[in-house]
Amino acid sequence: MKKIAIVIILILASCAAPKECCGQDKKIDFKRIFKFGTVYGAVNGGTSLSDVDAFSVTNGLETTTIETPYDYSMILGIRKMKQFGYQPKEAFKRGTESSFSDAATIGRWENQFEFLFEAEYKRQQGETYFDQHHFIRYVADDGCGLKNCWNHWIAKVEYLKDGFADIEYFEASERYRYNVNGNLSFNIGIAQRLSEPYGYDPLEEWKLSNGNLHYTFLALEEGYTVEFDGEGGVEYFDPSGNTVATSTEVWEAVVIPTTLADYSEKKRDALANVIQHSWVIGFDYYKYTKKSWLHAWGSLMPLHYSDSKNEFSYYNFNEGQWKDYSFGLIYGHWFNKNIGVFVEGKYNKYWNREWHGFSAGINYRVF
Repeated sequence: MKKIAIVIILILASCAAPKECCGQDKKIDFKRIFKFGTVYGAVNGGTSLSDVDAFSVTNGLETTTIETPYDYSMILGIRKMKQFGYQPKEAFKRGTESSFSDAATIGRWENQFEFLFEAEYKRQQGETYFDQHHFIRYVADDGCGLKNCWNHWIAKVEYLKDGFADIEYFEASERYRYNVNGNLSFNIGIAQRLSEPYGYDPLEEWKLSNGNLHYTFLALEEGYTVEFDGEGGVEYFDPSGNTVATSTEVWEAVVIPTTLADYSEKKRDALANVIQHSWVIGFDYYKYTKKSWLHAWGSLMPLHYSDSKNEFSYYNFNEGQWKDYSFGLIYGHWFNKNIGVFVEGKYNKYWNREWHGFSAGINYRVF
């Protein structure tokens, strides 16, 4: 994954480097690339779920308090993206800002690199994640003034890891852009994605002919043991020999779900990543005034090819026939000096996995 990213970044850098006259050295202007970029780091925290009392009457009344530690995040990043007209100007970058426009196909800068490199270690509702989002984007425009100039293209390299949404992939795309007018453009090209073999179900091999799951036998294979006392009692032990349940009800309701989740994660982590190639088509629309603005974008991957012979690849599970897509919308309108509405959101569906977010509301200014 890293080697592919380095190669593509070098290609983008060579394409974006200022062209000198014949016979002169061609150098990458790193000062120009990083100019107006912002390096930021921040620590954020807050209260998580409140404590919950859990009751048990197995050995008389027992009360246990379930505590969830406070939420926090540590963020480090560097970004260079020209703000759209509707985005607020802020003095400091805290890393907690969430702008749906980061997912747009085209930025506001042309013939310049835009990039984001951000890593976040966080604890959310008692679970810890190490999330990452990195991308480099270059939008080329030779300024010929025509709709179909040859040097209208978009290149983007992106890596996303979102633990809360349980999605991780590397993607590179190269697209030709056709400008309909100053606001609307369409694009078409190819994309390469590297990811774990989404679509693989580790529990499929444990299913019986009637569709039920042979979960107890799976747990025994994973090191759990069961002991019967001969009088109808039963005790279940984990691989370390600790008692985890003294009834079938607790075994099925508490232990088995955890065992299945751990087993599925272990089997998926053991498989190699697979690469898929896809055709991609998309559009981008942006129009802004102080009174009203609309920013919309979308991409569709309708056809796919995989050169991997991995039997667990999503391509083999679906015979190459599925559609991945993403889109976003940001709309705002002030009806007068007092009242206005806004709608923002994005939606992604890759390999039948979904992650999304939205925001909508109304503002009233009091004068």
